[in-house]
Amino acid sequence: MDEGDLLYMPSALPGLPASKATQLLQQTNRMILTVPEVARVFGKAGRAETATDPAPLEMFETTVQFKPRDQWRAGMTPEKLIEELDRAVKVPGLSNIWVPPIRNRIDMLATGIKSPIGVKVSGTSLVDIERITRDIEAVAKEVPGVSSALAERLTGGRYVDIQIDRLAAARYGLSIADLQTVVSGAIGGRNIGETVEGLARFPINLRYPKEWRDSPQALRRMPILTPAGQQITLGTVAQVSLTEGPPMLRSENGRLSGWVYVDVRGRDLASTVRELQQRVAERVQLDAGMTVSYSGQFEFLERANARLAWVVPATLLIIFVLLYLTFSRFGEALLIMATLPFALSGGIWLLYWFGFNLSVATGVGFIALAGVSAEFGVIMLLYLKNAWHARVDTGRSGDPALLEAIREGAVLRVRPKVMTVAVIIAGLLPILWGGGAGSEVMKRIAAPMVGGMITAPLMSILVLPAAYWLMRRQRTQKVRAPQEL
Repeated sequence: MDEGDLLYMPSALPGLPASKATQLLQQTNRMILTVPEVARVFGKAGRAETATDPAPLEMFETTVQFKPRDQWRAGMTPEKLIEELDRAVKVPGLSNIWVPPIRNRIDMLATGIKSPIGVKVSGTSLVDIERITRDIEAVAKEVPGVSSALAERLTGGRYVDIQIDRLAAARYGLSIADLQTVVSGAIGGRNIGETVEGLARFPINLRYPKEWRDSPQALRRMPILTPAGQQITLGTVAQVSLTEGPPMLRSENGRLSGWVYVDVRGRDLASTVRELQQRVAERVQLDAGMTVSYSGQFEFLERANARLAWVVPATLLIIFVLLYLTFSRFGEALLIMATLPFALSGGIWLLYWFGFNLSVATGVGFIALAGVSAEFGVIMLLYLKNAWHARVDTGRSGDPALLEAIREGAVLRVRPKVMTVAVIIAGLLPILWGGGAGSEVMKRIAAPMVGGMITAPLMSILVLPAAYWLMRRQRTQKVRAPQEL
């Protein structure tokens, strides 16, 4: 659904310093502003001051606000605008993902995945998980319709490792707790108070200056006072080194996991996931104890397909039961049910003309179209039966009388059907040609109805009378044959 604004959410490789993140944010903001339709841009790197946003520093969130539609270039659409933005923002090391803000929040709260498709690899070893996710990333980039794919790097984080020498600390009268207090307070900082400015409160944090703690060498030279009043350095009682480790650990169901973000553009989600699953199963070899699962919007699609798998047959069954209760004959009920696929063909052609993929919204439109098409068939069949029974009651029978009854019953329904179709199309055309928030969903519901209003009336006016003539004529001949014998 077009929400009006857009969220640019690239992911960088781990180990990104804050200064480089600021530089990349400013660089991408300038690139986005080169597109004339963009009004303003605001980017954020890392996590916010909330426990519900555990984002690492290498995850960017840039909100892109567009100008009103009347100020866009001629022929520009949201899809073309995203493609132009994707071409304009090309930064080595950043994998582009463009998503609507509200949908992104809902997806991340529901599945944790910010892209349309997410591949989750679970196991016990971070090294093996990262190897598998990189293999999946390489395979996903070759799938048609995938615009970008990025595997989370589970290693590459840089940590300052301070290992305290217990014997050296004991010679100076220092305990482990004393040194840990100095390290946590002087390097990490400690809140010593609070300042109130108007309605806002700000903590006062005290720690050593940056030039005393910006490198392992500086940390080794950091001064420490002993209980005896001596001044020594941290390197005297501890070993300071840089070590590599995971920038962030993910776990699901008690197991370590790594994620691969896959963005899809220009292709429907279902076929892309099916091909991705097939290629991953063929080309990626999993170690013992490792599993691969697919998440993101694909989960919602699977749930919707599972629900439609019984909703659609149940709807058709209800229609058939109502038809049988109306006509009390299986043959006539089956006749109307047999015409439904031909009546629905108009909706399929209109979806193809507009370039719409099959979705939950189009499924709802087809269900509504099936009900209207069945109604058309019921009314037409009732008029045909009434015209035929009127001639049978007057003693007329045979093919000429049957043909005359069918011609009369069909003609009586031409004007009401034309009026019904005109009213339905006139009510749905503004939805097809309209715009605004939510119009994408409404268009996909209305398109099958509009397309079906072209084929369904033709089917009920032209094909249904001919099929009824063949069925009634065969039944009349069976009744006439025993009488002649």
